[in-house]
Amino acid sequence: MKAAAMAAGIVASRRLRDLLSRRLTASNYSGLSISLRLTGSSAQEEAPDHSYESLRVTSAQKHVLHVQLNRPNKRNAMNKAFWREMVECFNKISRDADCRAVVISGAGKMFTAGIDLMDLASDILQPKGDDVARISWYLRDIITRYQETFSVIEKCPKPVIAAVHGGCIGGGVDLITACDIRYCAQDAFFQVKEVDVGLAADVGTLQRLPKVIGNQSLVNELAFTARKMMADEALGCGLVSRVFPDKEVMLDAALALAAEISSKSPVAVQSTKVNLLYSRNHSVAESLNYVASWNMSMLQTQDITKSVQAVTENKELKSVTFSKL
Repeated sequence: MKAAAMAAGIVASRRLRDLLSRRLTASNYSGLSISLRLTGSSAQEEAPDHSYESLRVTSAQKHVLHVQLNRPNKRNAMNKAFWREMVECFNKISRDADCRAVVISGAGKMFTAGIDLMDLASDILQPKGDDVARISWYLRDIITRYQETFSVIEKCPKPVIAAVHGGCIGGGVDLITACDIRYCAQDAFFQVKEVDVGLAADVGTLQRLPKVIGNQSLVNELAFTARKMMADEALGCGLVSRVFPDKEVMLDAALALAAEISSKSPVAVQSTKVNLLYSRNHSVAESLNYVASWNMSMLQTQDITKSVQAVTENKELKSVTFSKL
């Protein structure tokens, strides 16, 4: 009996490897894009429990939410409402068992112009009081709350895909470096703009960008000069993984990718994100120990049985229905 079970397991493993190999070599997002065009952004429905001033959240399709920065007349500049609403939005998404992947994009002509200094001037540039210590504590509280606006994306267990077109300036770079995957259109450019307004970036770029692109010299250059990084350079240095000819094609591809991710076991996908983030700041030995402790419970999921059964029956993995997490 043991020998038969082992033989069956080997066959299942080989079939799984063969299927994955075929899927990877035949990977083509254009087919998915065609199906998603039928439910493109214009046809997307507002997501329940997501009503905001600075954001528009829609159900792109089953298990996929589309979060748009939605101040197109202000170039999606990040006002007071934005800093508050992003935290509220992604805390809800984290708890939403129906959501398995998220796409973030910008409405209008660009992704974002960054911080809305005019709207935030009274809080940041004109703090009340005349005691240096108390003003400093006040400003520190504001900074840490603004940092959470992007850290909440990183903490969200659902994979988050940034889809960038036009300018991604200042706070926009902070935002996308907290995302898991970054796509952009050919017209996109990226700018660590803070030095041009007398600031050091303090809500994530200086901490995450070096880890994202792995080139400290380039990060220093961008942060010291505020020069524009164009789409092809962003691809070459690893800031984005793909560049598309225009916004529409990019959004189709981002939504297709989100759909592909959402078809997988949520136990597997969300566990993968947790462990990838942990390994970023820990040694290999520490990370191996962490994933062993993590998987001693996660390996008991029924999702593995469902996936292997589908492979042994020559079924597409997309045909498997995985329950909510």
